[in-house]
Amino acid sequence: MITAVLRIALALWLCHSLMARADDDSLAALKAQFQRPATVPHPDNNPYSPAKFALGQRLFFDPRLSRDNDISCASCHAPATGWEDGRQRAVGSDAQIHERHSPALENLAWASALLWDGRTPTLESQVWFPLTAHDEMAQDVRELQEELQADAAYVAAFDAAYPGKGISLITVSAAIATFQREIVSPPAPFDHWVAGDETAISDEAKQGFALFTGKAGCNACHSGWRLTDDGFHDTGLPASDDSGRYRFSRDDGDRNAFKTPGLRNLARRAPYMHDGSLATLDDVLAHFNGGFTPRPSLSPKMRHPALADGELNALRAFLDTLNSDGGSALPTARPD
Repeated sequence: MITAVLRIALALWLCHSLMARADDDSLAALKAQFQRPATVPHPDNNPYSPAKFALGQRLFFDPRLSRDNDISCASCHAPATGWEDGRQRAVGSDAQIHERHSPALENLAWASALLWDGRTPTLESQVWFPLTAHDEMAQDVRELQEELQADAAYVAAFDAAYPGKGISLITVSAAIATFQREIVSPPAPFDHWVAGDETAISDEAKQGFALFTGKAGCNACHSGWRLTDDGFHDTGLPASDDSGRYRFSRDDGDRNAFKTPGLRNLARRAPYMHDGSLATLDDVLAHFNGGFTPRPSLSPKMRHPALADGELNALRAFLDTLNSDGGSALPTARPD
């Protein structure tokens, strides 16, 4: 009798141990999907150099890049506001209100498509759009070239960064792109937890991660260490004249679809969404928890079971762990 009881107890213990090990292995595999990369990639046709970085940083913060010398790239993309601007929508030349919210610039070195509608594939080409758009910096490229060529310090900096190529839209955009690739969100509590520190985040945040990757289905779009699939989805915001990616692609499947933003440093990036229409993270969670507008183009990834208040709190706790230690940092030059 005792032997039979011991056998049953042993079997139960083994079963429990195997299940626990399976759960641990599953969580480890899930965490591995969110591990930060060790290096920042730069393209072969514009490899990193300290000279390019320094030139790109100077250009990024220089209001001379705008027509009226009053707007710099940093006017809409400031480190203190998560490389956004804190406004609902961007403000451009002649105080024109742009139709979209300024997107964050962190971690774009890994992005496969840029701008809210993904119309450009590289940071080099992306620079051209805000630089020349009438409702953004409204710059005339020839006038910019003349202005920079009149500055001896800029002439020397371009010669050091791009020997023999001079000052042009190509070298201006390449230098800014080099700087932008180095804008990487610093490690956050979530990263420390992924790396093995179980005390880095709370039990509630761990529950939120389980919801994020499970019942809530958030990682269907917000995947990988940057928390984005670089895809385009209709998330059910009220319809407007801005048809999103469709405006560029003319594909009916892209109506009302906008690029999935990364979720790093959300605490510094209010308001939210492509049009800045959601003021707080709680508003965002309420929207994705059933507050969206149903329509044929709505992404199927938006359809998931509704979360209870406690689950929403846990999800919010997880999102808070994505805020970097010390905030959004200004990148510094590194050796070649």
